[in-house]
Amino acid sequence: MLVSIPALNDNYIWLYGQENLPIIVVDIPDIAPLRQYLQQHHISVAALFLTHHHNDHTQGVMAFRQDFPNTPVFGPEETRAKGASHIINAGKFSIPVGDNGANYHIEVIETGGHTEQHLSYLIDGHLFCGDSLFSAGCGRVFTGNYQQMFEGLQRINQLPDSTLICAGHEYTLSNLAFAQQVLPNNLVIEQHLACVQALRKNNQPSLPTKLGLEKQINPFLQAQTVEQFIQLRQAKDIF
Repeated sequence: MLVSIPALNDNYIWLYGQENLPIIVVDIPDIAPLRQYLQQHHISVAALFLTHHHNDHTQGVMAFRQDFPNTPVFGPEETRAKGASHIINAGKFSIPVGDNGANYHIEVIETGGHTEQHLSYLIDGHLFCGDSLFSAGCGRVFTGNYQQMFEGLQRINQLPDSTLICAGHEYTLSNLAFAQQVLPNNLVIEQHLACVQALRKNNQPSLPTKLGLEKQINPFLQAQTVEQFIQLRQAKDIF
């Protein structure tokens, strides 16, 4: 099960679960749509993961903890004040769920730069990457640490092409417009743009996307050096 719940203007709350097991939630911009979905589908929650501390990813966390007081909330140190109960860093760990010894296996990847301690989570081939990587784009480098952001994207770039990219925002159309400018005559971008335009016309998400596709359409994943990355990111900032 993989579900993206729209929230606020262009955020997504991500839900992931194996069959017949409690689910994992990633980021909560707003508790209302999540609460409605869980009640409607009678779903239990194994854990909440937070990618970073920005309000548009965490402002529903305290209400979530009231609804689910015994459910762990994982996140980097910067999310402690926003409601994280379990502070984590890069590495691998497992969460036991259900009564049959089942586990979710989590790989935590450092993807700082958008915020200093931003984390991404790889779960069963799904990468929940918050505001680090978007389809055809990447997050703003609010820290000013372009080296850190570049290195985080390079870590993502090493994952299998089949990895599903579950980003925190619906930014694909605007990102593709920029990609067209810096990667002209890219037929894959042209084809994907038509696909995304059709999806958005019907109010359907453009996410998840596959990493293999992103390597072809995302200029930030094609940057070979931090200098190239800085040039692209600063150009996108004023695009």
